[in-house]
Amino acid sequence: MHITSRIPYVLLLLVMLVAAVPVSAITLTPGTSFSSAPSIANGDPVYIHGIATGHPQQGLQVWVLGNNYATISTISTNADKSYEYEMTSAQTRTLSPGQYFVLIQHPMMNGVFDIYYNPSTGSVINRQLGTGMSLFQFTGGGSLQTPAGANALLDAIASQNIDDTFATASFIVNPPTAIISPIGNHVVGDKFTVSGSTNLAVGNTMMVEITSSSFKPTSKSQSAEFSGASGQVTVVPGTGALNRWSFPVDASTFKPDEYIVKISGTTIDVSATTLFNIHAAPLTTVATPTPVITVPASLPVVPTAVPTAVPTTKKSPVPVFVILGVIGLVTVMMITGRK
Repeated sequence: MHITSRIPYVLLLLVMLVAAVPVSAITLTPGTSFSSAPSIANGDPVYIHGIATGHPQQGLQVWVLGNNYATISTISTNADKSYEYEMTSAQTRTLSPGQYFVLIQHPMMNGVFDIYYNPSTGSVINRQLGTGMSLFQFTGGGSLQTPAGANALLDAIASQNIDDTFATASFIVNPPTAIISPIGNHVVGDKFTVSGSTNLAVGNTMMVEITSSSFKPTSKSQSAEFSGASGQVTVVPGTGALNRWSFPVDASTFKPDEYIVKISGTTIDVSATTLFNIHAAPLTTVATPTPVITVPASLPVVPTAVPTAVPTTKKSPVPVFVILGVIGLVTVMMITGRK
């Protein structure tokens, strides 16, 4: 923690009090380097919480400098030595993109801010130099631009003839961004997740709407079939400057069609859209099982049956006297016929 102090037993302690911070805001840690600035989206509130020893009667002075932006506020400390400062959603919604510097000033032992801002002239004054010497122009014509104004203010408070002490923090403002990751095509009945990233702060809520491209309003006399899904998601921590969101989809009730996905902020104006397709589920064919013939490793040897010979019955020869008798009978009949 970067703290400048000249009296060791009176310190300005600036620490983060997470318990009181809404999840949809960022909390700065005063005392960190300007280079380690977190990013917010326009519309995300910024909270600074901490503890200031010494109970300064005039409170603490908060300087916020940015791109064409400068504000100076005085905040009081609580009985438990804690303090808090908030930049509301309405304030950050109008900020220009860029880095913003925050300086918390403690008056220390003399109880007055030796470095202060004169709103009538727009200049920064050193109370210890005569009747009040202008150090540099803070606002108005000829004012120093950020970060030159922030560095000039730091140098002024760190001057050897000033007993004030301070701690610093910073944040970066970007336009709200929402991104939908590639979805790919699916079939009816699939279960998958639509997801993406955003620079909205953790805890912000967003609305996901999935609608069929062919869906359109109809009259009361017409039947309208809705195919799609919708729901609210909460932004969760991501990596780098972007956080994450995700939405589960059950396509069992979807019809084959092209679908539009839209993600939009519920309190901050940001949105993104993309397309994907749902195809009909492929027909399931039942394969006819191929009969399996099992051939034994060795077939049993069946003994060959030997046919039994059938005895042949020999016919008895016709007696010769019978043959001669027949011949004689025929001869007699022929002779008789001639007569």
